[in-house]
Amino acid sequence: MKIDTSPRDPRQRRQDVLRRLDEEIDIWVASADVDGLPCLVPLWFVWHDASVWLATRTTNPTGRNLSAGRRARLALGDTRDVVLIDGDVEAWGLEEVPDAAAEAFLAKTGWDPRRDSASYAFFQVRPRAVQAWHEQRELPKRHLMKDGAWLV
Repeated sequence: MKIDTSPRDPRQRRQDVLRRLDEEIDIWVASADVDGLPCLVPLWFVWHDASVWLATRTTNPTGRNLSAGRRARLALGDTRDVVLIDGDVEAWGLEEVPDAAAEAFLAKTGWDPRRDSASYAFFQVRPRAVQAWHEQRELPKRHLMKDGAWLV
């Protein structure tokens, strides 16, 4: 998007967010440990059943943080085309993960953690808040979801 274009209305921003969640494969995942030490990593993801599904090892900092903290901030895009998602996290073991979510993850990424190492788990992030903006001109109406409900 060029700087001289008009700001998108909130409905268009929501459509753009949902399209990106369907099309993009990488998302930044921010979490923190019990002492507040932050961790930021990129992970593959799939948007399935109104949630972001991730997979990572339960033994790494992100897996431990998501399991213990049950909250995450996710980010798409660069600094000029931002999507921020704050969500509640539910951890799913490889045996418990819903088949439809795991199959959607496999279809999008080409990788099935269920057939990898037993140290992997799936993490479902249910959005509680979503913000999206291009440049400064879209900051005033960047909030698209609050308390888990779309505002538009």
